Amino acid sequence: MEALFTFIAKSSGLLVLFYCAYYFLLRKETFFTSSRWFLLAGLITSVILPFVVYNKIVWVEPAAVEVLALDQKTYGVSNLNFSQIPIHTIENESFEINWNYVLLAIYILGFLALVIKFVLDFYSLNSVLKGKKVQQQADFKFVDINENIAPFSYFDYIVYNSSMYTASELENIIEHEKVHSDQNHTIDVLISRVFCVLFWFNPIIWLYKKAILQNLEFIADSEAAKKISDKKAYQYTLLKITTHESCVAITNHFYQSLIKKRIVMLNKNQSKKRNYWKYYAIIPALVAFVFLFQINIIAQEKERKELKEVAGKESQTDVYNIKKSTTDQELKEIVQKAKQNHNVDVVISDVKRNSANELTAIKVDIKKGTGEVQTFQVEGDKAIKNCGIVIITEDNGSKKINLFADGDSDSAMTDENYVAEVREYNSQGMIAPPVPPTPPSTASLPPAPIAPVAPVLPKELYLPPPPNMSKMPKPPVAPKNPEDKVAMKNFEKKMEEFDKKMSLIEPQMAAYEKQVDQIMAKRELGYDKEMEKFEVAMGKFEVEMDKYSAIIEKQFGAEFEKKMEQFEKDMKVYEKSMKEHEKDFKRIETQSKKS
Repeated sequence: MEALFTFIAKSSGLLVLFYCAYYFLLRKETFFTSSRWFLLAGLITSVILPFVVYNKIVWVEPAAVEVLALDQKTYGVSNLNFSQIPIHTIENESFEINWNYVLLAIYILGFLALVIKFVLDFYSLNSVLKGKKVQQQADFKFVDINENIAPFSYFDYIVYNSSMYTASELENIIEHEKVHSDQNHTIDVLISRVFCVLFWFNPIIWLYKKAILQNLEFIADSEAAKKISDKKAYQYTLLKITTHESCVAITNHFYQSLIKKRIVMLNKNQSKKRNYWKYYAIIPALVAFVFLFQINIIAQEKERKELKEVAGKESQTDVYNIKKSTTDQELKEIVQKAKQNHNVDVVISDVKRNSANELTAIKVDIKKGTGEVQTFQVEGDKAIKNCGIVIITEDNGSKKINLFADGDSDSAMTDENYVAEVREYNSQGMIAPPVPPTPPSTASLPPAPIAPVAPVLPKELYLPPPPNMSKMPKPPVAPKNPEDKVAMKNFEKKMEEFDKKMSLIEPQMAAYEKQVDQIMAKRELGYDKEMEKFEVAMGKFEVEMDKYSAIIEKQFGAEFEKKMEQFEKDMKVYEKSMKEHEKDFKRIETQSKKS
């Protein structure tokens, strides 16, 4: 359950990251195709990257005390009667709500509701296409319908109502929908819908879907405008389509509630290629995400073989410590005790001391009977660290001899028949692993300046909202058999009712058409002047955008590259430190295995 919530949180965070990058850096650029792949890459990355985890294993010593020789009789463990210890059962009668299951139930309810909505949209699409005549032309399938539905495309199907448009308008619409069909924009729509179903609780995913659909419309407009001679007529077609509010949800439909933005983008100059750096601004954020959330450090304990207590068995452990302050007499006593108590031959040689009479070099040879000789040798300029001999006597009389040390010596140890290297112990009696180096922080971007505001088309160029067409009556269907008198009478009666309803709507439509004609007449007189003003404003806006881009490039370009160069240098130092760190761990691991 916790893993599921963690995945959802990470995936949602990546979606927010990509959407913010698109909204603040790419939304106003004209690299529409690149933005399409950027948005799709964001969806795919948000699902895949949370599963990409780098497991880093850190070997640590057990936290238990190294020399553990418990005498059960000494501590009175054998005299305890466990049957006499009273056992109390604690009953917990309080009722607690598992909020994880509550959240999961809410998520499943929302998920099922959107799945049902998804299925209903497919059914609605099927009902529109079912039984219609399909006209195949090249790679496209054209379907001319009678329903009052906005033109749309679905894979290679292009659906429209030819009776609602003039020949030039229909040509513009078909060119637009051909782009949707040819570039498989339906796949983008379906993918965005699937992500909305999976992450319905995240408000950013709905904005993300809107951004995808908006960018697809920009692509279609841009490509269609290249094939259409009259660019203004294409814009008028966009305005006319706004009167059709009905559309199929899971298709690329010609009408979108962003006509203003589409017209602005049609008249906008192409973005400069140097602005492509904005697509790479997401990379440092993804690197930071991996360093912060996708590195899993696993601490594994080594099995300590040299000083392990055998459960359920009595053992005796003798420890002979050799310190830098140990005298020659104390060294002789260690040799005598090892021989008397355990019949172990200990030979101490090559003893050297400094001016403070501290041990700086020593060699210890240990032999039990005819067994192999274990050699322990330390030699250096500084005083030695604590070391010694551990002899464990098992209950069956067998002996285990181990060598230990509190720290590494200044020089390497020699090895004859047995490798016995010095290990460094901490205050808890366990080998202290080397401290790993701290990774450098990723290069952060400086805050971006406020972008200039694009000019707005004058309100006089917009058409008034059309009358409500949802109440438009549908004409009755004529009977198939004209000789059926009863059916014909019913048809005539319905036609009379239809004429009455139309008589109420026709004055509204006439008034609207008159208003539109007046506005269009004004447009013919002042449209060019207004557009000239708008183009002048757009020119100033482009100059301001160039200045803005120069500032951004200076801040996010040279400065960011400088930070990235420093970051790469720091990473090389960090990697070098990590190699040394890994060598230390391998050395400790080798010591534990040889022990």
